[in-house]
Amino acid sequence: MDKEKKVQTIFNAISGDYDHMNNIISLNQHTAWRNRTMQEMFLKNGHKILDVCCGTGDWTIQLAEKAPGANVTGLDFSGNMLEVAKGKVEDYGNITLIQGNAMDLPFEDDSFNFVTIGFGLRNLPDYRQAIEEFHRVLIPGGVLVVLETSTPENRIVNRGFDFYFGKIMPKLGGVIAGRTKEYEWLYESTSTFLTKPELKDMMTAAGFTNMKILSHTLGTAATHIGYKPLGQVGSV
Repeated sequence: MDKEKKVQTIFNAISGDYDHMNNIISLNQHTAWRNRTMQEMFLKNGHKILDVCCGTGDWTIQLAEKAPGANVTGLDFSGNMLEVAKGKVEDYGNITLIQGNAMDLPFEDDSFNFVTIGFGLRNLPDYRQAIEEFHRVLIPGGVLVVLETSTPENRIVNRGFDFYFGKIMPKLGGVIAGRTKEYEWLYESTSTFLTKPELKDMMTAAGFTNMKILSHTLGTAATHIGYKPLGQVGSV
């Protein structure tokens, strides 16, 4: 099974337990990481915001609440995850949910002020292609915000991180959600993902400038923020 089909199958399978397991696995740190990231995002009413790999919609909702006059679109390729999200966003008039492919976005060039992706980039078959797509759909001056798990720089912390994700987390997934194999994928995708400098370089190569990196919880996660230069339309 190729990566795209494998990931779609996994997230369709875990959609019902995803929110609960996410809180347990991250010790609810994912909420703190998003909150810290949101402090760096200057959203305004009238902005068009795209939340890629929106999953069950938590970040999509947070974006919509911070700018009630903004137009927020959540996109994910898992129909089951989107079904969970639909139940959570039905009271929000400024949110639209779409099933689609992050590497082939169904939007025109220069469409959004912000593109966000939280814990989704590592699941995509081609990181570079996805980042280039994010660049394409952003307006000149638009902002890409990537929140993702990361490799801790400290060797001792990294060993603990590796043990937790590789040994403890799949067992938790098995005991709590009955999904050991699915949660083994989280370790696989995390352990093979880009380092902070590698992701920064990839975003820079795609045309993003004024890069900023926020490191979270001893480097176990990070936010990368980059800007599409003014005067630069479409792709690089």
